[in-house]
Amino acid sequence: MNSTKVSKRILALDILRGVTIAGMIMVNNPGSWGHIYAPLRHAEWNGLTPTDLVFPFFMFIMGISTYISLKKYNFEFSHAAGMKILKRTIVIFLIGMAIGWFSRFCYYWASAPDDLSFGEKLWASVWTFDRIRILGVMQRLALCYGAASIIALTMKHKHIPYLIAGLLTGYFILLMCGNGFAYNETNILSVVDRAILTPAHMYKDNGIDPEGLLSTIPAIAHVLLGFCVGRLMLDGNKSEDRASFLNSQLITLLLVGVILTFSGFLLSYGCPINKKIWSPTYVLVTCGLASSFLALLIWIIDVKGYKKWSMFFEAFGVNPLFMYVLGGVLSILFGSISFPWEGGNISIHGFLYKLILMPILKVYNIGNNSPENLLDFVIVLQDELIRAGVLPNDYDFESYKELIPMQPEDVPVAYADTTPLEQDFGFKPSTSLREGLRKFAGWYAKYYGTFKYHP
Repeated sequence: MNSTKVSKRILALDILRGVTIAGMIMVNNPGSWGHIYAPLRHAEWNGLTPTDLVFPFFMFIMGISTYISLKKYNFEFSHAAGMKILKRTIVIFLIGMAIGWFSRFCYYWASAPDDLSFGEKLWASVWTFDRIRILGVMQRLALCYGAASIIALTMKHKHIPYLIAGLLTGYFILLMCGNGFAYNETNILSVVDRAILTPAHMYKDNGIDPEGLLSTIPAIAHVLLGFCVGRLMLDGNKSEDRASFLNSQLITLLLVGVILTFSGFLLSYGCPINKKIWSPTYVLVTCGLASSFLALLIWIIDVKGYKKWSMFFEAFGVNPLFMYVLGGVLSILFGSISFPWEGGNISIHGFLYKLILMPILKVYNIGNNSPENLLDFVIVLQDELIRAGVLPNDYDFESYKELIPMQPEDVPVAYADTTPLEQDFGFKPSTSLREGLRKFAGWYAKYYGTFKYHP
């Protein structure tokens, strides 16, 4: 036996798992909820933001981890393997339900009517099962893990890619036939969830539950994709040399990442990328990006050996369930526990946001703090663009001007309030409209060189 057999333990897997867990905790606490920091916003409907990558990245890694954990059973179904999968699935699902119940308990207790007795208040806080959300992040993880694990133990692995393609294709057909890209209650996903779960047990997002029943289908395919990538990574190279093994992983992950990402964006012209419905293209793009990001981390951590920066995320990665639950519990407690502050009450979460985060990440308006007429603005801009040589001297503004009635979202007067800027920094902007536009026109002319306007 060769005693120098290469260790296939990949630290980058733990780090990426830790990064995603830390990210999931952070995006669940994106500000004060009254104000959400822009990078922590989800796409309103179609599209993709950095926040929309966090959850699918974790599910991709869960697929790879599932391959690693089931390998000891030689991928053969047994009573022991089946019981372990069932137990883990139920435990994770119940933990998700418990977090939802704890949230309702704390927030109702904090806001319960004053005329209730202690016993009535306690009972109303405890008994929330008639309106508790059944599905959620942890519940989706549980269902996807359980389904993917059973498939991995009962199906030949060479057939799993065909199953993934079938699940995603079938789900796309379902979306197309069931108005699945509509952001309202006519969506087939909403119809099914309201019929089975009932609205009282759903997350209400324009009638659509982002972790609903039908969207679990592509989520299972998502985890299976991670499983297949894990198989390619860990069984695709038999080299006893660790350097060769890692290089093989890098190549595999990059190829998979490029193919999946390109395919997802290409197909998005017919099937929009959408997290809330977990569209097939969302699966492809996020799995592709996760694969590429994992390749980058392997190169940085396992190949180059730059590990010191990753110790924080490693702690999250080796204890993902505990860290996520702890983050969720603390978030609920910080949001529900309040104390007197400046003549009112403020939660611990609001206090930390106002006193720590807000001063660091605060957005300030910089303007002359004076309302300006829009037509005056356009006329001054025209004058200064002509003066700077951007527009010709005979430019006829009147021939392009078309006035229409005020639209529903228009306001008669608007200006940048610079009061917070003055209070925090003692700076009060005083640049006039003409002076500011003159500087802009000069910069524009200088930046674009000899550019001249041509109607």
